[in-house]
Amino acid sequence: MNMENLQFLKDNIKYSGFGEALYGELEKNIQSKKNDFQLHFATQVNNRPFDAILHFRKSNTSEMYFFNRYVASVEKANGEKLEQSFSIDKGKGVTAKEAYNLLQGRAVYKELTNSKGGDYRAWMQLDFDKKDEKGNYAVNKYTDNYGYDLRESVAKFPVLELDGGEKEKELLRSLERGNAQAVSIDKDGEPLKVFLEANPKYKSVNVYDEHFKMMKHENLPKIERLTEKQSAHENTQMNGQAQKQTGEKAIHGKNVKQGRAKKTDKGKAIEM
Repeated sequence: MNMENLQFLKDNIKYSGFGEALYGELEKNIQSKKNDFQLHFATQVNNRPFDAILHFRKSNTSEMYFFNRYVASVEKANGEKLEQSFSIDKGKGVTAKEAYNLLQGRAVYKELTNSKGGDYRAWMQLDFDKKDEKGNYAVNKYTDNYGYDLRESVAKFPVLELDGGEKEKELLRSLERGNAQAVSIDKDGEPLKVFLEANPKYKSVNVYDEHFKMMKHENLPKIERLTEKQSAHENTQMNGQAQKQTGEKAIHGKNVKQGRAKKTDKGKAIEM
């Protein structure tokens, strides 16, 4: 058994979000020298079952094994089962929790690789109305050029976690992973608990109440923002006031200097 290869596969499993419980089965299958094998992962997320079948394949030219992909599945409240295959490339790919969030219909912000091997970042979201020839749902992608600004979308509401510090960073990171994140909104001076999730397609965020019922944006408190015209007008007024104050200070300073002037014995004025 190639121990370096085994450790690499263990790291792949762990950092893809499947923990360490599968290590024993992984070793047994590699020792048996099968050409390919699968490992079954099962857990619950938010009291709903989440399963995954991890696929491994032996190299055609060596004793090396590769963790190529996994098929994740969730069961909806009505009993309907949704599943999707996710590729793993050199240990990188969609994590188990991100797969769960994608199957819940939420969007995930990831670093992806294009056909030429270049890296780019994009929001990805499953399209449950379209499937490919392998039975996988189509993936809609919204790159940075699409113009979705997550923080700006969240900042339309008086979210208390937008503190410019660690709480804000944690909130944005959680939303980028596709989580429905609990936050507090300032409503009439009192914190209102809601859940947020990113909505890159419509360049906004979805807001839910504590029972996870979607809330209309017009019914929520918002942070009023100036239009460009209003902002330009306000800047003109501020500049005018600043110029006026500068002029008044100059005149006042001249008067003070004149008032502080004294005469010498010869009658000449000397500024103090």
